[in-house]
Amino acid sequence: MKMKLLESTPRKQKTTGTTIFSVGFHSALLFFAIYATARAGIREDNEQREQKVNFVKVKPAEPPPVEEKKPEPPPPPKPKAPPKRTEHTPAPLPPAPKAEIAPPKGFKALEAPINIPTTIPTVDLSAKVTNEADFSGKGAVGGSATGKEGSSGNKEGADGGVDTNKNYAEFEVEQQVNAISGLVIPYPEGLRSSGVEGEVLAEFVVNENGRVEASTFKILSSSNPMFTQAVKKALPKMRFRAAKIGSTNVSQVVQQAFVFKLDR
Repeated sequence: MKMKLLESTPRKQKTTGTTIFSVGFHSALLFFAIYATARAGIREDNEQREQKVNFVKVKPAEPPPVEEKKPEPPPPPKPKAPPKRTEHTPAPLPPAPKAEIAPPKGFKALEAPINIPTTIPTVDLSAKVTNEADFSGKGAVGGSATGKEGSSGNKEGADGGVDTNKNYAEFEVEQQVNAISGLVIPYPEGLRSSGVEGEVLAEFVVNENGRVEASTFKILSSSNPMFTQAVKKALPKMRFRAAKIGSTNVSQVVQQAFVFKLDR
């Protein structure tokens, strides 16, 4: 058996190409090592700069001003309920005064007292002064010196002191005007379809024949012009019993409410 020693093995000689390759490879490896080392220093320097910038103390932003709450507006007032409709009822009139009847032309008769006073009566200075002419003894007994010739004291009309050319108020007559038959005033169709109700307060004169004098028609209040026209058109067709003083027909001023109400 043969032993082969290393020292006895002859060394192979390196070729020129291998040497060039080895030098180039190591040069490139050295270059990349230097480049990597240089870049690492730059990155570390940049990181340090970024860290310094991040740690700069910045003044904190002021909080936005707090807006004051405006007071809430008060709630709107509740709508008032419409007043309840009531029928127009005129106030009661005072009793009508009696018409003055012209006394007859004559004189007053003295009557003997039934109870004779035992003391002197007091004098009423506010009493009407006695007219001597009323005790002349001429004319009809119980009459007056200023009475009308031929009057019996109970006549009516122009001879009895009633002025038939005057328009009397309700409280001046003995018997007031009243409708003979209830005339229904036509309801305006436009207002009926819309469900509108209302009232008209009118003033007019009813003459001694029981007819309305159209020229005296006057509106005191009205809720709608269409209601006014309906009343004005219907009044001439209405018939009334004329007002009276005694048994004499006279003209009377009338104030009447016409209510337009729908059947619900």
